[in-house]
Amino acid sequence: MQLSVLILNYKVPYYLMHCLSSVTAATKDLEAEIIVVDNNSEDQSSAWVKEYFPQVILVENKVNSGFSKGNNLGFEHVKGKYVCLLNPDTYVGNHTFKNVYAFAETKQDVGAIGVKLIDGCGNFLPESKRNLPTPKVALEKIFQINKNYYSALSENITGKVDVLVGAFMWMHRERYEEIGKLDEDYFMYGEDIDLSYKFLKAGYQNYYLGSESIIHYKGESTTRDKVYRQRFYGAMQIFYEKHFNKGKAVQFLVQQGLKLASLKDALIKKSNNEQVQKEYVSCLLVTNKTSALKERLEEILHHQFNCISVKEVLKETISDSYIVFDAEYIAADDIKMVMEKQKNKRNCFRIKPRNFNFILGSDQSTSKGEVKDL
Repeated sequence: MQLSVLILNYKVPYYLMHCLSSVTAATKDLEAEIIVVDNNSEDQSSAWVKEYFPQVILVENKVNSGFSKGNNLGFEHVKGKYVCLLNPDTYVGNHTFKNVYAFAETKQDVGAIGVKLIDGCGNFLPESKRNLPTPKVALEKIFQINKNYYSALSENITGKVDVLVGAFMWMHRERYEEIGKLDEDYFMYGEDIDLSYKFLKAGYQNYYLGSESIIHYKGESTTRDKVYRQRFYGAMQIFYEKHFNKGKAVQFLVQQGLKLASLKDALIKKSNNEQVQKEYVSCLLVTNKTSALKERLEEILHHQFNCISVKEVLKETISDSYIVFDAEYIAADDIKMVMEKQKNKRNCFRIKPRNFNFILGSDQSTSKGEVKDL
């Protein structure tokens, strides 16, 4: 078997269905398996996987054991030469896995491979490629001294980087086992940094593929609240204690810096919560066929929709619009292309997954998105 896609889910059933719809399409030309570990969501996630994706290997965890333990539990079922850790709040392109597989086969020194992540507004997520967050680099980021936290590699270029993001992390199965898999001392956050660093220390290289992109709605599984901040900055403390134990003075400085970063994050979260709903000058349905979806959207959202093709929407400059993609007829690669073309123009993007009657999307990478049943 060429590939095992491993998805850890926690309480995001709609986004999981959206993700699985894209993963199923993207693996059709590969000998692949899809494994979903549900971390005791206590919602319809598991039932929907069984109903809509019976070919998926479903592992139902009885507790929420966190990111590392949950993924390692799923890894017990992996049979592929490669394994790709994938977040449930992602949407992959039609050829993503095929192209990453082809790249991996050309490299003898691969540790992990990552791709370009964009958010629900079409904007690049810089955490897709990072430098190793040494205490010095981390403190410089906290105090905004320079931008060494993120890799200087251009977002559309392929090259070697230090750290990749756990939302999409492609690895050789045997090498993943060799370095000890995900460290279960981390409950959530920090484990992707730790894993990336372990690959580097073992003599492997981590690669970023700027030619391949996926959507990461970001934050759907976790509310960015006090518990989030405690886990995130606590995870960074664990990372520094494991890999950069350089004396009490440095430890104290890092601890104080992480506390300051947590406070700053809380203030940003409060500011984001104060944003208001905006009005749109037009509503567009991107589709290649006339369907009942237009009428249903107008009924649910109380706005008139105009149908437009991918070719047409790529030719125009569109702003202040509510844009719905009909994934029954529009490929994931075309959806991403339109989002990146029409980003930063005050547009709102929503996708109707194939074979499902809902739309979803996200207008901020720091808060939960929107799901509307149709």
